[in-house]
Amino acid sequence: MQQTPDMNSTALKTAKTQLRSLMKQRLASIPPDSITSQSLQAFNSLAKSQPYINAKNIAVYLSMPNGEIQTDLIVRDALSSGKRVFVPYLHKSGLPAADGPTRLMDMVSLRDVQDYESLQRDKWDIPSVDPTTVNQRQRSVGELGGERSGDASLDLILLPGVAFDTDPNTGVIRRLGHGKGFYDYFLHRYTLAASEKDRAPSGRPSVLLYALALQEQFLPPSSEHTVPVGPHDQPIDGVFLGDGELKMSPTDR
Repeated sequence: MQQTPDMNSTALKTAKTQLRSLMKQRLASIPPDSITSQSLQAFNSLAKSQPYINAKNIAVYLSMPNGEIQTDLIVRDALSSGKRVFVPYLHKSGLPAADGPTRLMDMVSLRDVQDYESLQRDKWDIPSVDPTTVNQRQRSVGELGGERSGDASLDLILLPGVAFDTDPNTGVIRRLGHGKGFYDYFLHRYTLAASEKDRAPSGRPSVLLYALALQEQFLPPSSEHTVPVGPHDQPIDGVFLGDGELKMSPTDR
């Protein structure tokens, strides 16, 4: 469901809300052992992929206990294999309400497995970085009061999502997020901050964007539902599914 000139922002928002509601019901019915099994298969597929093998700096979401691919195996493997791992950190933006969101998401580094294990869970039961430690960590954009020269460029970002599908016209993988806009705005800021050496020939940042999804989150062409997208929704390079399959966007996009 690509946004068209006659789909205004209200219609787009309504379409996204309706699909999120449908997916929430679908994901709530998935047994925990299925999520565990699918998470393992997605990890095995990711671990053998060139984007992951070649990445030195990766950013990955820290998972909720249900309703999505679990990322614990990924974080532990990446840290143990010497990669620098960055995870989400939410903080006040300091921007007036009219100029942007009041909260921003940045990616900050983990030191090691012990550091990861020390993270405390928030009200959504997601491991969360202690704000008092943020100034001791590397960051990926620099909204935390540091100099841009201190930012770490990323090779790979592993994103969460609610639903995914393939655009029937372009073949691009489309993603529906949770509705807070944290990742879209982060990617916008990352694009603005990326230096010339961190850009692909097309001009977009060279960082690769892949998602992780349970099989139930990927809508096949036969589905009566499609992922609605607007001009600010970021297309992704591919998605690793819980059955071990990797679906990719065309490389020439």
